[in-house]
Amino acid sequence: MNDLLIMTPGPTEIAENVRKAMAQPITNPDLDPEFFDFYAEMVSKLQTILDTENDVIVMSGEGILGLESACASLIEPGDRVLVIDNGIFGRGFADFVRLYGGEVDLVEFPDDRPVDAMKLEEILKEDSDYKLATFVHCETPTGILNSVKEITEVLNRYDILSVVDSVSAVGGVPVEVDNWGVDILLGGSQKCFSAPPGITFMSVSEDAWKMINNRETEVHGYYLNLIPWQNWYEDKKFPYTQAISDIYAFDQALDNWLGDGNVLLRHAENAEAVRNTLKRAGLELFAKDGHSDTVTAFKKPFGVDYAELNQIMADKYKVMIASSVGRYSEDILRIGHMGENCHEGKIYITLKALDRTLRELGVDLKEELQLIFAKELV
Repeated sequence: MNDLLIMTPGPTEIAENVRKAMAQPITNPDLDPEFFDFYAEMVSKLQTILDTENDVIVMSGEGILGLESACASLIEPGDRVLVIDNGIFGRGFADFVRLYGGEVDLVEFPDDRPVDAMKLEEILKEDSDYKLATFVHCETPTGILNSVKEITEVLNRYDILSVVDSVSAVGGVPVEVDNWGVDILLGGSQKCFSAPPGITFMSVSEDAWKMINNRETEVHGYYLNLIPWQNWYEDKKFPYTQAISDIYAFDQALDNWLGDGNVLLRHAENAEAVRNTLKRAGLELFAKDGHSDTVTAFKKPFGVDYAELNQIMADKYKVMIASSVGRYSEDILRIGHMGENCHEGKIYITLKALDRTLRELGVDLKEELQLIFAKELV
């Protein structure tokens, strides 16, 4: 399996220098003063990437840890929370809200297009008594990119705190936390930054800290509690021992990102080329609008079984793409073109493997996928 090209929407391929960074000698992160400075420098890099002066926290745990931590630390029993839903992960926030005693109001939008901020405002004109709102930046299962800027502009007009899951978007599309007025934005290591799974990070605004610190009840749980993360540098104290090898790898991945002056442009150009390629070949994109530059979701051709397609692609061509999840698991195929996956050569190989496999499964394509892609990039 070591030679398998993993072109899924996370985890992604990992650069060799990121892999090597995990092999660095470790220290005791709770006692070594130099590690606190190292961690602070890593936070500074993330603040640059997120375009924010807000506090940034890097936690040991996969991206879901960040999502649940935000909910656990903000929500108290009886709080009304607006869950903005235009996909599987968007509506999934409701489970966390209920887990911590919040009252969910689910506002639903179509799954095949971005959240309509104007319609959201019409809803809030009727009732805006919410403590916070949650939504997803990139709905990975369907390849939809929501406009964080437009949504948070509406929420801020009604003084509703925003919690944004940007795990599959940040690093692959522009993010401007402060300009957009985002209160909490969450990311993960294994998507566009192409580090191993196991790190989650978040930016936390002053308003979010104020809400957390003014709770009337204690946070339910310790590992998910954001309160101990305040003043970690001044106190030289982390809430728990850091996963130091994962952090070394993530820090190197951030350096790779910051050293790539074309990273966002490359994501935009390659993503557009992939979408145009699929359409020109006769395949149908799932999203009607608002396509993400980090993952492309397209409708699975009639009669094709994902398990069989995956087996052929992996065994014959050493490439893996993904199906979807939940209600779309039988209907959608997805190509991840994020981070280390977002390079012309890897995408070309992927499309060639997909072309050969679909033809073997009886799908009639108008042109060879990889040849269309090459023309699109000229």
